[in-house]
Amino acid sequence: MHKGIEPIINKIDDLRKKLHEHNYRYYLLDDPEISDSEYDRMMMELSGLEVKYPFLLREDSPTMRVGAPPLKGFDEVSHTLPMLSLDNGFNQEQILQFDSRIKKNLKVNEILYTTEPKLDGLAVELVYENGSLKTGSTRGDGHKGENITANIRTIPAVPLVLRKDKGSVPPYLEVRGEVFISRKGFKRLNKEREDNNLSLFANPRNAAAGSLRQLDSKETAKRPLEIFFYGIGSVTGFDFFSHWDILCKLKNLGFKINPHIKPRLKINKVFDYCVNLENMRDGLPYEIDGVVIKIDDMVSRKHLGETGRSPRWAIAYKFKAIQETTKIRDIKIQVGRTGTLTPVAILEPVTIAGVNVSRATLHNEDEIRRKDIRIGDTVLVQRAGDVIPEIVKAVHLIRTGTEKIFHMPVLCPVCTAEVIRIKGETSLRCINIACPAQIKERIKHFASKGGLDIEGLGDKLVKELVKKRLCLSFADLFTLEQESLAGLKRMGEKSAKNLLQAITRSKNVSFPKFLYALGIRHVGEHVAEILATHYKTLNRLCAATFDEINSINGIGPVAAKSLMDFFHNRENLNTIDQLIKNGINIICSIKEQEPLLSEKTFVLTGTLETLTRSKAKDAIKMAGGKVSGSVSSRTDYLVAGTTPGAKFNRAKELGIKIINEITLRELLGI
Repeated sequence: MHKGIEPIINKIDDLRKKLHEHNYRYYLLDDPEISDSEYDRMMMELSGLEVKYPFLLREDSPTMRVGAPPLKGFDEVSHTLPMLSLDNGFNQEQILQFDSRIKKNLKVNEILYTTEPKLDGLAVELVYENGSLKTGSTRGDGHKGENITANIRTIPAVPLVLRKDKGSVPPYLEVRGEVFISRKGFKRLNKEREDNNLSLFANPRNAAAGSLRQLDSKETAKRPLEIFFYGIGSVTGFDFFSHWDILCKLKNLGFKINPHIKPRLKINKVFDYCVNLENMRDGLPYEIDGVVIKIDDMVSRKHLGETGRSPRWAIAYKFKAIQETTKIRDIKIQVGRTGTLTPVAILEPVTIAGVNVSRATLHNEDEIRRKDIRIGDTVLVQRAGDVIPEIVKAVHLIRTGTEKIFHMPVLCPVCTAEVIRIKGETSLRCINIACPAQIKERIKHFASKGGLDIEGLGDKLVKELVKKRLCLSFADLFTLEQESLAGLKRMGEKSAKNLLQAITRSKNVSFPKFLYALGIRHVGEHVAEILATHYKTLNRLCAATFDEINSINGIGPVAAKSLMDFFHNRENLNTIDQLIKNGINIICSIKEQEPLLSEKTFVLTGTLETLTRSKAKDAIKMAGGKVSGSVSSRTDYLVAGTTPGAKFNRAKELGIKIINEITLRELLGI
């Protein structure tokens, strides 16, 4: 230690402690004890000392909210516990049905709920180790998000260090919150952009999303981002018995909790809360679109569990959507990946809650008949759940007689094959497996990042491959030749060679990615992971019964039936056989022995030469390891490619073992 440095250390520690406290009082309590000028003076003094003594600088210093160098892109972060979406209820009857299901399942007569405003923002997860912020990430698909730590740090209400004066601090804490921009902040932001001749944001949610995804955190810091925290993920050192206990603990640790949250309400009081909050909606300083209703008791939550996409112990009561009127210019048919024919209304553009809407789904023929919707009608349009545009009704009183009744086609508009209505379904479906619309979408899905991750196989190229009949199923991808590829539009010898190399690299694929790539209805990435973990091999899954699949935690009856239908279809089995004949190698994880890298955590940085990031992550997971987006004391290995980033220096500081790609492949045995 430098001679005579102890007084400087004490001064810096004192300034940091006081600034963190003043920040807490200003942004969380709205009760500042000092003037802005005095706060700025203390900040300048601390900054000056840290510049003079750089070896005393710490990541959790108040001066470190802004200053990280611009990023080239965002790393991927896996959530320890999934950040699931919520099922919706749009009226009192649906909420009562939810309450009845819960009581029946738990065999109780009464349930207490904690209710809170449903903000129209973006969900994030923050990770704290020993009281200091380490990582901030987006919700993403619920299982993996983007590392936005540098941007999260710029939000004033985000504590860089946790408060310790109200008790101990968890050694490890994942806390979840909603980032948003207030109505006032949104108006100010758009006024500034208008003054600078920049395009305006459509609404506060879009503005918040764009702000969090800035590669330069200095730009994010200019945006008026705010946050409320609403729950936790994984935590060590604490046990909680109720949701309200969690919120109280978070508040004591320095997290901002929405003041309108009401704890432990019976179902009749929940309805009173929903009505009151909806009446307050327009007067709140931020936009909300409903109420989140959660069971308060944690033991009951654990008993109920989750489905593949949502918890069974919570529901969102959605307010009535904002509506506008416009005119239907035409109705077109869209053919999806599974052959479903969906009628889509082409509208005269109209702005709804800040979003320009020119198309709206009509769902199916029954819906069109029930609402008596015709081409040329003036219609009432809303954003369902404040997100998806849909037509509420036609305004029949102002019809002129020129409106045209719409009829669903008897032939597929893409391939002209006959369409059928399957018993029990409301939609018409094209069952021609060679339908170009379906083939195109299936191939795109098969080659997507969540599937085989074939780089360079974009929408236009897939369309051209199908049009030229070079690909009539995704199995045909593995029989493509350079000569035929090079003759396509915008494809030369080099592009064709690169694509074939990418296709060859994709042949070794993990079991869950292969399952997802098949495009089975109701089988997303998470459900594919659950199935792969449970059955270990494709043959075992193919031989499973409906009851077996339905009994798996996280798999519901809809997904189970879809899987049974898929694996009992001869065409599908033939396609899988053809894929294997064409060289697909499904990497299965038979965990009869302890995995080689069991529970080891890896972080990747820089560019890998022979493995893509996606392939490396898959291989690590199949060997029993974990992949994180940030370096921490929990990291076991940092895999450093060429041009490694700041993670390399952080790993050296913490004494983390740093390996190259060759060593990684040796560890993985590939």
